[in-house]
Amino acid sequence: MNFVLFGEGQTEDEALPNFLRRWFDNKFQVDELKQRVGMQVVRFNGCGELIRDVATKAHLYLKKEDTIAVISLLDLYGLPADFYASEAYIATRPASERYDWGKRKIEKIVNQPQFRHFFAVHETEAWLLSDPSIFPREIKEALPKTMAQPEKINFDEPPAKLLNKIYLAKTGKKYKKRTGGRKLFEKLDPNIAYRQCPKLKEMLDEMLKLAQDAVN
Repeated sequence: MNFVLFGEGQTEDEALPNFLRRWFDNKFQVDELKQRVGMQVVRFNGCGELIRDVATKAHLYLKKEDTIAVISLLDLYGLPADFYASEAYIATRPASERYDWGKRKIEKIVNQPQFRHFFAVHETEAWLLSDPSIFPREIKEALPKTMAQPEKINFDEPPAKLLNKIYLAKTGKKYKKRTGGRKLFEKLDPNIAYRQCPKLKEMLDEMLKLAQDAVN
């Protein structure tokens, strides 16, 4: 049995499957799941393509008997302006309102009981920032002291932009979302990110419930 994860780029394709599998493998080991679950990733060419094609692709993958659910994941930061076109004022509202509005919008577009949409707040790099110890020493020492709430790193300077600024200042090189992010996700304990990132916790809890209903 598998989850199908829709992602907007290479980070989701290369880094997140193993990260999520490790969290679910732990649930199997402590008997919260009666069998291991797989993670199939479908990579889109950016958030615009995902939003445009999500319904068609979700219906396709939900026809497969071994699909537990289709999960789509986008960064809350960087959504195209026309995403909010029907209610433009939402684009200026706090992150929690944007999250709830966007989640409802995409789930309504797909309209399938085994489909869920989630956002990384404000980017998946927030999950990395939940554990400063995974970073090289010079980067770790330069991180803000607000890492206890990494999802609060906001639209003004979202997590990847913050990391890029620190990497440039300390190493003279940019933070590489694809290669650097993948290596950091390999080091990140999913349980630490789960504790520090409420919206990630919400996503994983919902996925666990779906998996339990499917395999237990």
